[in-house]
Amino acid sequence: MPKNSKVTQREHSSEHVTESVADLLAHEEPVDYKRSVLNVTGETWDKQKDGEEELDVENRPAWNSKLQYILAQIGYSVGLGNVWRFPYLCQKNGGGAYLVPYLVLLIIIGLPLFFLELAVGQRIRRGSIGVWNYICPRLGGIGYASCLVCFFVGLYYNVIIGWSIFYFFKSFQYPLPWSECPIVKNGSVAIVETECERSSATTYFWYRETLDISNSISESGGLNWKMTLCLLVAWSLVGLAMIKGIQSSGKVMYFSSLFPYVVLVCFLVRGLLLRGAVDGIMHMFTPKLDKMLDPQVWREAATQVFFALGLGFGGVIAFSSYNKQDNNCHFDATLVSFINFFTSVLATLVVFAVLGFKANIMNEKCVVENAEKILGYLNTNVLSHDLIPPHVNFSHLTAKDYNEMYRVIMTVKEGHFKELGLDACLLEDELNKSVQGTGLAFIAFTEAMTHFPASPFWSVMFFLMLINLGLGSMIGTMSGITTPIIDTFKVRKEVFTVGCCIFAFVVGLIFVQRSGNYFVTMFDDYSATLPLTVVVILENIAVAWIYGTKKFMQELTEMLGFQPYQFYYYTWKYVSPICMAVLMTASIIQLGVSPPGYSAWIREEAAEKFLFYPTWAMAILISLIILASLPLPLVFILRQFHLVSDGSNTLSVTYKKGRMMKDISNLEDNDETRFILSKVPSETPSPMPTHRSYLGPGSNSPMEMSSAPNGRYGSGYLLASTPESEL
Repeated sequence: MPKNSKVTQREHSSEHVTESVADLLAHEEPVDYKRSVLNVTGETWDKQKDGEEELDVENRPAWNSKLQYILAQIGYSVGLGNVWRFPYLCQKNGGGAYLVPYLVLLIIIGLPLFFLELAVGQRIRRGSIGVWNYICPRLGGIGYASCLVCFFVGLYYNVIIGWSIFYFFKSFQYPLPWSECPIVKNGSVAIVETECERSSATTYFWYRETLDISNSISESGGLNWKMTLCLLVAWSLVGLAMIKGIQSSGKVMYFSSLFPYVVLVCFLVRGLLLRGAVDGIMHMFTPKLDKMLDPQVWREAATQVFFALGLGFGGVIAFSSYNKQDNNCHFDATLVSFINFFTSVLATLVVFAVLGFKANIMNEKCVVENAEKILGYLNTNVLSHDLIPPHVNFSHLTAKDYNEMYRVIMTVKEGHFKELGLDACLLEDELNKSVQGTGLAFIAFTEAMTHFPASPFWSVMFFLMLINLGLGSMIGTMSGITTPIIDTFKVRKEVFTVGCCIFAFVVGLIFVQRSGNYFVTMFDDYSATLPLTVVVILENIAVAWIYGTKKFMQELTEMLGFQPYQFYYYTWKYVSPICMAVLMTASIIQLGVSPPGYSAWIREEAAEKFLFYPTWAMAILISLIILASLPLPLVFILRQFHLVSDGSNTLSVTYKKGRMMKDISNLEDNDETRFILSKVPSETPSPMPTHRSYLGPGSNSPMEMSSAPNGRYGSGYLLASTPESEL
């Protein structure tokens, strides 16, 4: 800057300066309008550094197509929870009636917050750390907390993919290895494995052959080498899919996002042809309307909505940050949200068609076993032949005939009926057995598939689907780590991705011990729920109350080219924060009411038993919650007391391709830099075209120059349509 510049003179004078930006420009050297920065803070302008920053924004990777981006968001949001969590909640909480609270909460919580994350990611074009540093530096810990939660979730989530890989390779044999109990030799006598005989073949294969599980979390038992190899394969797949960023992960999404739908449709068609499938579906969608009045049902529906869309993880923001700024993210949010919902319904149809078939098989087995008991009682004269209805044929005994015979015997032998040890064998009882998570996928579903014709084919398809569902979610989860770290610290993408996967594999060895399944349960239950709820509440507050809902709606209007519905104004400002606060309170109460514990598999009893976590495990559990939440207060304190720079105390006026943008933050009302820019507004030529501002619901007043001291987007000079904006 020349020595006679008014800005230079200003440093040696106490007089007030009232020159506008135009006056300043008149004294400057010719400006390169494509690549120039006017520095009015007294800092030395590093032309090379500025060029690198501009080049970084302009060269930011972008999705090859809109379809690839939509598939990535669908692959991330549609995961294992849609297949094994949603059907369980649907059955537990009133069948078809559960769909009502879920859909209501999806609309008033899920969709607005999903749209919010898509919008801020696309607008600022940075990962979660950069986005929240930009919107509210004091709440910059949101981005770091999201990264930590993604890391914790990725650690155990990839273990589930490892389990699916193990079952996938075991499926290439006939009969399936979990179809029958193994035979062991005791001297010259061959007997059925006791643990298997007392449980079931699929349960035994899961707990003994796959996990080789210990009796409690305190018994490590050493590494399970089979699961260790599968975990290595799983992390290798994730690393290969992520190594080139969206250039590689985007292509993977074409298969990992679409293939599960092919499998689900095939399973639905096959399931509907199975005997008893209709019983399962009718049981599923028979509404229990009284359940809708239970607050617990609404809490679980809100939690499922929250996690189904991947809110707070940073993956949504990371994916949307690679979009152009004129992309219609409102359409994307609506489309992905409802595809996620309909996927859950489709998966529920498939699950209960198969479980209806399994319930019929198990009910027939129950009838046969109890009929043999009755025949034994008849032969030993414990029961009289007169108790058996004349039309009952034991060689072709139906469930209806057995139930009739059961009621007669129960009525006549009322005093001694329990001694007979007969079961009712009601189909409804089998259908009411709730199964979720690994119990559904690796025990109930695998048992049903053993009765399928061509069972190895269906098993291969099912576990390949689980691998793809898991891989799609893992790519989004890892993007929630890699994108903000690479954006913030400028590390090499390939090196960081490989290093992150190797480190995660090493730490993840805790999950492939013989007690590893118990750690998976711990991380799944406690590492994400509470920290993520806090993260999303703070995201909502940062945008709606600190940055300002009106200003944010104005930015969206400029970016999208149309004004979003007023519905979003009210949900962001009032409805969503209140609902999320209620959810967080309910989660804390639930944590206090139900002491933390886990279901342990006791080998000697061949059954599950609920155990409380020991003291050292409780310490780990509490540490997970604290560690994931720690960046929130830590960053706030450091920036509140100016112990670290938030990088926002700069002002630059940048010219790019004939368009001007500004970035103002943390400037006091008497700051002379602001005085230079806006003391005499009439002298400041605006490069912005005339447009209208969103000043709240129902407002149509023209936009005025924004003078908000903490404006991060800049409403006076920043054109939202400029995709290369230096944010």
